[in-house]
Amino acid sequence: MKDFSIKFFLLSLTPLLFFSPILAQERTDSLSFRMETAVVASNGDDAPLWLTANRYGMGSNAARSAYLRAGAAWQKEMKKNWRIDLELDLAGGKNLASKVWLQQAYADISWKMLTLSIGSKERAGFPLEKNERLTSGWMVEGTNMRPIPQIRGEIKEYLAIPGTRGWVAFKGHLCYGYFTDGNWQEDFVAPGNEFTRKVLYHSKSLMIRLGNREKLPVEFEFGLLTAAQFGGEKMKKNADGSVSLLRDMPEGLKDFWKIFFPKQQSTLQNVQGNHCGSWNFGLNYYVGDWRLRAYLEHYFEDHSQMFWQYGRWKDGHIGLEVSLPRNRWVSSVVWEGLNSTDQTGPILYDGIAGSFPDLQMSGGDNYYTNGEYLGWQNYGASLGHPFLLGPQYNRDGKNEIKGCRVKAQHLGLEGTPAEEWGWRLLLSYARNWGSYGNPFDEVKKQFSSLVEVTYLPIWGKGWGVSLSLGMDRGNYPGNSTGGMLTVRWKGGFSL
Repeated sequence: MKDFSIKFFLLSLTPLLFFSPILAQERTDSLSFRMETAVVASNGDDAPLWLTANRYGMGSNAARSAYLRAGAAWQKEMKKNWRIDLELDLAGGKNLASKVWLQQAYADISWKMLTLSIGSKERAGFPLEKNERLTSGWMVEGTNMRPIPQIRGEIKEYLAIPGTRGWVAFKGHLCYGYFTDGNWQEDFVAPGNEFTRKVLYHSKSLMIRLGNREKLPVEFEFGLLTAAQFGGEKMKKNADGSVSLLRDMPEGLKDFWKIFFPKQQSTLQNVQGNHCGSWNFGLNYYVGDWRLRAYLEHYFEDHSQMFWQYGRWKDGHIGLEVSLPRNRWVSSVVWEGLNSTDQTGPILYDGIAGSFPDLQMSGGDNYYTNGEYLGWQNYGASLGHPFLLGPQYNRDGKNEIKGCRVKAQHLGLEGTPAEEWGWRLLLSYARNWGSYGNPFDEVKKQFSSLVEVTYLPIWGKGWGVSLSLGMDRGNYPGNSTGGMLTVRWKGGFSL
């Protein structure tokens, strides 16, 4: 525990130490502060899904929980298009994954559109844009997880390619990071079960946009996102509570390169690390201030189905969003459908030692669960879509995603009927078959809902109050009705 705490602490301080000379030489442009507290109470074994999911790991599946967070952010605009952003955000709570933790501690140094980000930062799903308040989530990585500390280079907004007259633009990122949830895994798993610690993280993306809104009201986007776990240690908890090392996984300099360009050496050897990704597509149509957006994530694990080898339009996440900014009562509507039931089929076979050289069936992908790295999770929550429930929901202390074969429908609506008032509604229905290796004895069905009202008083500048009511009905994870009260304040000043 001390080892992880020290490393995380030093990583969090790195941005401040790195930029301390700059801070001494330059005056700041702005300094802002935030405070937020929330309380959840429900009557089920677990809190309703939408009181837990897609809150950057600030939520908990516990029936009753609470947290308090406070932070400060500093921003400096400098000459020649340079900019610095620093933020420190400390949180603590009851019945959450940690008692006290650094939710955010990062430094962003930017030149024009290029940003180097160091530390732990809340980021919405990237590079595929979705309505963060209304979407059900992202399949590879999104808002369902606590931030992973990382070093990240990125172009966050589309940058036009010179010579294309604004018709072709791109954005993307490259990062390496470090999972800090090893202690959570060790505490969570039951004796006889496995967990990982000191695991490293990698992701990269490239997204292309075709279209010029000023000339034609249609834009098309497409690109690729890949992510991986590598390095670290695979451990086993013994009956007496002690732990044993099962495997020390490679993490030398050459291994960083192998993760960047994964390659299978032979049919007898797997690609190093745990890899997944998605092909991403978006289509935008503008009518005045209105926008109609359709999008698709085609999810894959390892190489199987990466290039649609086993058929198109199978597993993925599809969505349709209508933005109506001038309509106060309903300003945005989102519909989404999710399917992860195919997984390139139930059979896994790779030709070995020349047998059946013309035949390769790479199925049984078992999304979000890996033989070496176990669950695709961080502090018990799925790194990707929350409908594939993370290990925090497991009663048997196993570090795995039990229900990965899911079909779901989702609807989200929001509006701002008055200057001080806003609302949103989330409705979801999911069916879950378990996995190919361990199917459920019956199809699990779950309805999840959220009704939320937010009040931002004019007389209380910076203050806001949200009341959220959630109701789940079904058998995975189960019935629950509860509420969440959130009080927040933001303020700041220029220097």
